[in-house]
Amino acid sequence: MKQFRRIFTSKYLITGIAFAIWMMFFDRNDIPLQLNRMRELNKLRQSEKNMTLLINDTRKESELLKTNPETLEKYARERYLMKKDNEDLYIVTFDSSAIK
Repeated sequence: MKQFRRIFTSKYLITGIAFAIWMMFFDRNDIPLQLNRMRELNKLRQSEKNMTLLINDTRKESELLKTNPETLEKYARERYLMKKDNEDLYIVTFDSSAIK
């Protein structure tokens, strides 16, 4: 019993425990902050992957638009609703909430 009491009243053990508690909860870079930063880093990495894929798709589309006139015409018709003088343009939209 005396031996346990001696161990738990050791100034080194008490200092070490106090230091660990301080570093875990009260320091500027505490554990909750580090966990939040890791979550944010993972979100940013995922966003970077998505943006890289989007950039690659846009580059491919840009190359197609520069080299192929049919693709350019299709793009202008679909995106900017352009039409020829002797055509009528009908826009059909679907309400996703009505389809069940």
